[in-house]
Amino acid sequence: MKTTAAVLLEPGKPFELMELELDGPGPGEVLIRYSAAGLCHSDLHLTDGDLPPRYPIVGGHEGAGIIEEIGPGVTKVKPGDHVVCSFIPNCGHCRYCSTGRQNLCDMGATILDGCMPDGTFRFHGNGMDFGAMCMLGTFSERATISEHSVVKVDDWLPLETAVLVGCGVPSGWGSATYAGNVRVGDITVVYGIGGLGINAVQGAVHSGAKYVVVIDPIEFKRETALKMGATHAFSTAETAAEKVNELSWGQGADQAIITVGTVTEEVVSAAFDIIGKGGTVVVTGLADPAKATIHVSGAMLTLNEKTIKGTLFGSANPQYDIVRMLRLYDAGQLKLDELVTTRYRLEDINQGYQDLRDGKNIRGVMIHAGDR
Repeated sequence: MKTTAAVLLEPGKPFELMELELDGPGPGEVLIRYSAAGLCHSDLHLTDGDLPPRYPIVGGHEGAGIIEEIGPGVTKVKPGDHVVCSFIPNCGHCRYCSTGRQNLCDMGATILDGCMPDGTFRFHGNGMDFGAMCMLGTFSERATISEHSVVKVDDWLPLETAVLVGCGVPSGWGSATYAGNVRVGDITVVYGIGGLGINAVQGAVHSGAKYVVVIDPIEFKRETALKMGATHAFSTAETAAEKVNELSWGQGADQAIITVGTVTEEVVSAAFDIIGKGGTVVVTGLADPAKATIHVSGAMLTLNEKTIKGTLFGSANPQYDIVRMLRLYDAGQLKLDELVTTRYRLEDINQGYQDLRDGKNIRGVMIHAGDR
């Protein structure tokens, strides 16, 4: 069949809309009609070339939709099921899945190549194979993906809202609750308030942090963070550090969570300095893999027992936590609707990402034509 998709042909170029050929589902695969896709900063890393994928590639890794067809051997879902996609596929039986770390599943090895684990592709055009970002390609009307990339969700939930728990919400929320291990009475600092940072705020609040301090240069984002439970908001790391020193009686913060769009040595150093003895820096944001962005004093790391750790998908387990977060939303205990700043059409994809660059959105969501 044919499908219209937003693709990247090379670094430094905007998305282009193309009509591609799409293979039907093979063994263990499903055909999904996407209803919505989130505009996450990670796709900008592909555009800017600092997280180079295999080009050409269909963009988008935060998606939700309806299963239209299943391939041989699929038992996890059936046609008509509503699903949220996990940008990390999870097989359930590799070393990492079997020890409760689905976010590190071995099936994730090809997500930047955009091919299935066997090295084959499902999108084709102009005599070329097109990859799918994170094996999903949610900036396409339809896609053929692995059954291990979908999580069945309650069909009464609006998919244009449920889509948010495919990446941004668990990645941010889990950065606080799982990776950061925020506990009652803690002081938590969040650097960067976008689709991840705003949910790190929610996670810290849910975990009982006494103070949640956020840093972002954009006033709109600081104001949004305060509405979502942050207790203090600052435009610079320096002013935030002064306040944290005051709030902690000189002890420093318990966690510093880095959710800026592109991680730099400067923000890591600021986070390392703002935590106290036994504190933890959680690095959730991405940067060019070829750049060394962490340079801190080894002596201070040791003598103060500080920890710097990375987290993928907020160290959450997609099969459990995606459903869990939607149930929290359904119970009124997790804010999702408030996260969506602007809705776009597929043909507006480049405007959506320009708005993200300009700091206008907490989260932009692209609604596919059949669901508008």
